[in-house]
Amino acid sequence: MMLRKSLFLFLLLYIGGQVAYSQTRVRQEFNQDWRFFLGDEPTAKSPEFNDEGWRKLALPHDWSIEGKFDEKHPAKPEGGGLPTGLGWYRKSFTLPSAWKKKNIYVEFDGVYKNSEVWINGQLLGKRPYGYISFRYELTKYLKSGRNVIAVRVDNSAQPDSRWYSGSGIYRNVWLTATEKVAIDHWGTFVSTPSVSQSAATLSFKTQIKYQQGLKGKVDIQSQVYDAGGKLILAVRKDNLQLRDTLLEVSQSATMNNPILWSVDQPHLYKVVTRIFVNKKLSDTYETPLGIRYFNFDAAKGFSLNGTPMKILGVCMHHDLGALGSAINVRAMERQLEILKEMGCNAIRTAHNPPAPELLDLCDRMGFLVMDEAFDMWKKKKNSKDYHLNFPEWHTADLQAMVKRDRNHPSIILWSIGNEIREQFDSTGVALTKELVKIVKDLDTTRPVLSGLTETDSTKNFMYQAGVLDIYGLNYNHKLYKDFPKNYPGKILLGTETTSSLDTRGFYEMPSDSIRRWPKDGKTKFKEGNAEFAASAYDNVSAYWGSTHEETWKEVKKYDHVSGLFVWTGFDYLGEPLPYPWPARSSYFGIVDLAGFPKDAYYLYQSEWTNKPVLHLFPHWNWTAGKKVDVWAYYNNADEVELFLNGKSLGTRSKKGEELHVVWQVNYQPGVLKAVSKKNGQVVLVKEIQTAGKPAKIELLADRSELSADGKDLSFITVRILDEKGVVVPNADNLVQFKLEGEGTIAGVDNGFQASLEPFKADYRKAFHGLCLAIVQSKVKAGELKLIATSVGLKEASVLIKVK
Repeated sequence: MMLRKSLFLFLLLYIGGQVAYSQTRVRQEFNQDWRFFLGDEPTAKSPEFNDEGWRKLALPHDWSIEGKFDEKHPAKPEGGGLPTGLGWYRKSFTLPSAWKKKNIYVEFDGVYKNSEVWINGQLLGKRPYGYISFRYELTKYLKSGRNVIAVRVDNSAQPDSRWYSGSGIYRNVWLTATEKVAIDHWGTFVSTPSVSQSAATLSFKTQIKYQQGLKGKVDIQSQVYDAGGKLILAVRKDNLQLRDTLLEVSQSATMNNPILWSVDQPHLYKVVTRIFVNKKLSDTYETPLGIRYFNFDAAKGFSLNGTPMKILGVCMHHDLGALGSAINVRAMERQLEILKEMGCNAIRTAHNPPAPELLDLCDRMGFLVMDEAFDMWKKKKNSKDYHLNFPEWHTADLQAMVKRDRNHPSIILWSIGNEIREQFDSTGVALTKELVKIVKDLDTTRPVLSGLTETDSTKNFMYQAGVLDIYGLNYNHKLYKDFPKNYPGKILLGTETTSSLDTRGFYEMPSDSIRRWPKDGKTKFKEGNAEFAASAYDNVSAYWGSTHEETWKEVKKYDHVSGLFVWTGFDYLGEPLPYPWPARSSYFGIVDLAGFPKDAYYLYQSEWTNKPVLHLFPHWNWTAGKKVDVWAYYNNADEVELFLNGKSLGTRSKKGEELHVVWQVNYQPGVLKAVSKKNGQVVLVKEIQTAGKPAKIELLADRSELSADGKDLSFITVRILDEKGVVVPNADNLVQFKLEGEGTIAGVDNGFQASLEPFKADYRKAFHGLCLAIVQSKVKAGELKLIATSVGLKEASVLIKVK
């Protein structure tokens, strides 16, 4: 398929990487009962090594998040100000007798970084890149009794990242057993040569792996089931001859009246692929399935299943706040739920391949995805980063990302890099061509792009390569207007935008004065304030970026702009620009690190959703007589009227391109009320009250029932209230937590970017009236009770059932 035209039609059907359990294939978690040692112990690779004194834990695990903040850590504040280093993991296990004649594999979804793996003292291999998935075959090294797997993880060479990476086996590990003839690792790919509302043509490609010398005939059967378990179609191909060690099989079928996957209705089917050898079942591979098609057009932008729409995306780094980089499905799901409620429909995995579970969630919840491979190529951004490994490993790593992820219906874009420095010299031409070819050799159903910053096409050597399907422009929103004139026939996507700086609950006036912090890349930052905060009025941005409103106005205005990915959806650990230490996490997020929305969240909600929105801010606790800028974001209404203590302060309506309304109000304590109206009828009413002194604690659990799986989480919001139940906006009371029952406090946070309190603790100071406790289940059913206390405040508790 030629992908250099102004109009692209991409068709894809999904078949993911999660397999089913059957008698022929077993894939099980391999996360329990590991031993861990922080430090180097070269003899730990030996199966005879005594690790009884090591810490016992379950994976996924990030040792960095457990440490103390310190400016002197080698990762520096840009890396989160937390320790890195070197560690060892070991696990002893015995195989079931039923696995004696099977092929056995260990699969790592991600280890950060420089992992080396041994089985019974035999080195299996090394994998430098911390964000890539990989597997090793164990079969010929296994014993009938006790086996020992050892993993050395080396994240000591620093600085190696522009953001917090975490350290350790931070993603899931799996043990897989197959018959001697089985589907290969990531060995199934299904595409759709044509899709319409009435029919979809399915093209199945399957790779079957077996040992040299095996003989026999293979039959392959592929069945598609709907969400209710009803068989929709089945195809077979019989009497295939085993040759060499890899058999590639192609099949095709037509599905009538498919239910298409979309962001609003992410419908998933199920595919079951069975392999028979000499008529005996040899493998069963079960995966989800989604069907959709999409277009990128140079003039009209993006459409999904024939419906024009903007890509309303955010960039997301991989850390989960107080949980660090150790993946947890519920924590990722919560982030996506918060973003979905805002109206977000797309995620950019900045700047690396994500955990596979994130893609599963995006498939299920209806998010489009830009899957990104690298933050650098041969030219470094930090002295110890991936540029040291790129020459040897980029082919294998890029192939692994595409093969693992290419069947997810959520993924619509491959990104081969972010702000790559080869843009600026001639080596970028050949490297861009090489990387695009690697992707296209494995998948031609999606466009390939890169986040570019050099805006002069004659000086951008990656653009000059002529193989990027879409112009992915980072920032530079003022160039959107004339893009069709300057790049005729080219498709435009805002691959990274905005970089607004905001601290939840902090406001500086005048609100209509935009600040660029710092003002450029050379001048030392001298602005700011003693609070180490940035105003939440959406009037501060990094010098290379823009405010939320400045950016969205341009994207909204022009049809040829396919969409945007805002930097960022959530605050993340590391890159605490513009402030120096003790700032240790970013200010860019629409949502803070704890998961509490900043005010800009409601700007997007008012623009990106059809649900009625009226958001009034700031808080209403000021000094007497102060002139306060009062803002309101709203939609589905003609006007908003503001009242102070029952007296009208006037009606405002958005004019032209305005995205909010504002009043200047002389502060008086009491009640500030906004009323939105359409055709004279009230749509919504919102009130903000002046709070008194802190008097009590309130606990709000996002989930009151957990699974007894040792992983499930409840995120409990802690609010500091006055006697009347009003949140005290500047409360910073220290809250102590006690958990009763079979569970743990997995982390605490408050969203403040310069807090040096530990995340792994049973206490936290409130920040602007809020903090967070994260409660995790164990494997025993029962009831958990979280009790929160603070000196001088009425305590609170919340019950959580574990089933």
